Amino acid sequence: MQLSMIAQAQPSRLRARLRSRCAISALLALAGVFAIPTSGSAETLVDALSAAYQYSPTLDAERARQRARDEDIARANSGYRPDINLSASVGRQGTWAKSPLGNTNNVSSPRGYGVDLVQPVFTGFQVTNAVNAAEATDRAGRETLRNTEQQVLLDAVTAYGDVVRDQAIVKLNENNLKFLDAELKATQDRFNVGEVTKTDVAQAQARRAAGQSDLDQARANLKSSRAIFEQVVGHPPSNLIEPNPNTKLVPRSVTDAIAIGTKENPQVVQALYSEQAGRFSVDQIRGELLPQAQLEANWTDSFDSSELIDRGSTASVVGRVNVPIYPAGGEVYARLRQAKHTHISLLQQIEEARSLTQSQVVQAWAQLQGFKAQSESDRASITANTTALEGVKEEERVGQRTLLDVLNAQQELLQSQVNLETTKRNILVASYTLVSSIGRLSVSEVGAATEVYHPEVHYEEVRRKWWGIDITHDDGRREHIDVGEDGKPLK
Repeated sequence: MQLSMIAQAQPSRLRARLRSRCAISALLALAGVFAIPTSGSAETLVDALSAAYQYSPTLDAERARQRARDEDIARANSGYRPDINLSASVGRQGTWAKSPLGNTNNVSSPRGYGVDLVQPVFTGFQVTNAVNAAEATDRAGRETLRNTEQQVLLDAVTAYGDVVRDQAIVKLNENNLKFLDAELKATQDRFNVGEVTKTDVAQAQARRAAGQSDLDQARANLKSSRAIFEQVVGHPPSNLIEPNPNTKLVPRSVTDAIAIGTKENPQVVQALYSEQAGRFSVDQIRGELLPQAQLEANWTDSFDSSELIDRGSTASVVGRVNVPIYPAGGEVYARLRQAKHTHISLLQQIEEARSLTQSQVVQAWAQLQGFKAQSESDRASITANTTALEGVKEEERVGQRTLLDVLNAQQELLQSQVNLETTKRNILVASYTLVSSIGRLSVSEVGAATEVYHPEVHYEEVRRKWWGIDITHDDGRREHIDVGEDGKPLK
């Protein structure tokens, strides 16, 4: 009967959850209409970062995993508390006996109930170390969440830079095609009056076709970048403006960057907390070899337990001490040795994380400096190619240069302009990659005006929670899954 009731209750709970989710989705969609920049407004990089922070399913999933890790602390703290159980019984029994004195027939309906309580008194410090290990694991999880936030924001920066770059390249190729159209028309007009040959016309036609192909490819690249932007940020790009590299958060030197990164990079901090958790886990297992003490209390009330007893009550309080001599056939010793080896590996992972962070910082710094130098070269190349194109066009008019020289000069100018747009995008991404490698890429640091998620809120709410099964919280989340039609938590 119980299974049947559960089966009947599940569809109603599911429908309630679906209706709740649909309502929430509608509200979020309505909010999104006002949050997404309109076609008449410009969207800055900070706006895109704020939107990605609010939208990212990857970030929401990691937040949920962190909330699940918070519950490990509540589980560990339960070791300090009593285990209380209520039991009840009801039955029917009969006794039939034959003896020289006569036959005996007894039928009764025994029933009763009782309460059992077990309170740990001393667990060999297992509970204390379990709580400490859970706390350290939770801190490590926060660093994993922070690392996920950094990656989401860096992906948004990359997507933003890609769209801005590809928009500029499309514009450059459109201007190039206009230039080639004008050159082709002028060449055909000159061919009609006999000033140039058919070869010149063919060269102009070939270059114009190549220009159209380049424009088509640039537009395809822009569509791809826009799709990635929408995937990362949560809405299509709208009037993006060219961003500036984040110089405020970039350290003054590579030495400063390394010093900051080896202390603040979330991978390093996560490794430090994981090592602490491993150390406490060793002590927790060691506690299984120490004496254990607990207090046991029991009270029962029974009725009609026999023909002579209508009601009886019993109560007991027992203190119990258990001293391990050779527990579980040596399994505890094996787990203790295993935990020690695991702790050693966690110590090595700290050095590995620091080494990896230093390498990432140095690489990001070198790339940033290299792209900055390349930017100066690209600008100089554009200036020189612009002057060269004007000169070749003048020389072509007086017959000292050919049409092919003009077309080549235009192609070189276009390539230098495309190179500059690519370099500007690379500088943007490299600067934020450097900030991420030192562990300082966050919505708070970049100045995004958005509601910041605080994992500490849920942590404080559940770490010493004694009971309750609802998971609705006031910690910055917008989605509450376990709610019914009336908006109240489902128990």
